Amino acid sequence: MTADSDVPVNRTIGILGGTGPQGRGLAYRFAAAGLTVVIGSRKADKAEAAAEELSAQAGAPVSGGSNEDCARRSDVVLVVVPFEGHRELLLSLREQLAGKVVVDCVNPMGFDGKGPFSLSVAEGSAAEQARELLPDSTVTAAFHHLSAVLLTDPAVGTIDSDVLVLGDDRGATAEVQALASAIPGVRGVYGGRLRNAGQVEALTANLIALNRRYKTHAGIRVTGFPEGAAGVL
Repeated sequence: MTADSDVPVNRTIGILGGTGPQGRGLAYRFAAAGLTVVIGSRKADKAEAAAEELSAQAGAPVSGGSNEDCARRSDVVLVVVPFEGHRELLLSLREQLAGKVVVDCVNPMGFDGKGPFSLSVAEGSAAEQARELLPDSTVTAAFHHLSAVLLTDPAVGTIDSDVLVLGDDRGATAEVQALASAIPGVRGVYGGRLRNAGQVEALTANLIALNRRYKTHAGIRVTGFPEGAAGVL
C-alpha cells in the first residue's frame, strides 16, 4: 500500500484509550469513513457504552471492549492515553500487540501556572519508549496535533490540518498516512524517522498555548508540496 492509495478497509483499527475526547473523535471519523473500529478502555463496559454512542453518531458500527480485547482484535492500534499511563499499558499488552502496527499518539506534557509544557522522556519521545517496550510491533507516531473538539463535532465536515507520520518502516508509515487521509480535509504527510518524534510531540504544547490565547482550534499545515506530492515517501 502507498500513502495515496485507498484506505485499508480490510484492516481493523483499534484505539486504546478510545473513550477519551481524542480517542472518541478519531473513532468517530474513522467509522464515518467506513473503517472497522474497536475502542478500548480499562473498563470494558465504559468502552461498550461509548461505542454504542459513536455508532449512532457516525451511522456506522463501532465496537468496544477492554484494552486487551481491543489490542487483540485489531490490526492497526492507536495509543491515545495520558503519558503517565503509557508505559504500564504497553507493557501489559506486549503480547496482544505483537505483529501489529502501533500508532503512538501520546504527547508527554505537563501543566502549571504558566501553561502547558513538554516533558522530557528518557528514550527521547513517547513513540521511542513504545518501540523499546514493544520489540515485536511496528511502531509509528502520528495524530498529535488534531483538535479533539473538531474531531468530535459532527457539524465540522472537514478539518483543515496535516498529520505528520513518523516511523522507520515505510510500509507502516504509508498505511498510517492513508488512515489519516480518511478524515475529510486531513492530509497524512511523512514526517521522518521515529527518532524525530520528540519535537513533533513537544509541538503540541505550543499549539495548546496558541489555542488558549486565540480561542481557536488550530492545527498544522506543511506548505510547498507540488500537487499530489504528499504521498511520496
